[in-house]
Amino acid sequence: MRNALLVAGVLAVGSTVATAETIAPSNVKYEDGAVAQSLTGVPGDPAAGREIVGSKKLGNCVACHQVSDLSDVPFHGEIGPMLDGAGDRWTEAELRGLVANAKMTFEGSLMPSFYKTEGFIRPGNAYTGKAADDTFGPLLTSQQIEDVVAYLSTLKE
Repeated sequence: MRNALLVAGVLAVGSTVATAETIAPSNVKYEDGAVAQSLTGVPGDPAAGREIVGSKKLGNCVACHQVSDLSDVPFHGEIGPMLDGAGDRWTEAELRGLVANAKMTFEGSLMPSFYKTEGFIRPGNAYTGKAADDTFGPLLTSQQIEDVVAYLSTLKE
């Protein structure tokens, strides 16, 4: 009986993940800058989001924002607002919209659009001097966006 319950539980989790569809960057629906629907249908991982926010190779959010929770990461920027209390200031949908494409909320924002693949001049292919090919994707994946949103939601005053 115990094994049957375990198998049923695994199948239920597997079927949930299997039905979750990723929303492509060009299909994201913004409503007043907010994105109500999860980009993946899978809950974000706050620990992974913390890594992305603090990593110079991933989100590099600390290049512009200060985050007290990331005191172990050096050289926080002062261009954007402090992210402490972000989970109190913005809803999950608003955070998702801001991380995916802040320009949908703040037109003149300097913040990069982390989940966008069209509507701008694409950079070249690294330092080769050649144009980027069709595999040029967003700065962050849909799951990375969800992870960052989950982390930012934990930052309360």
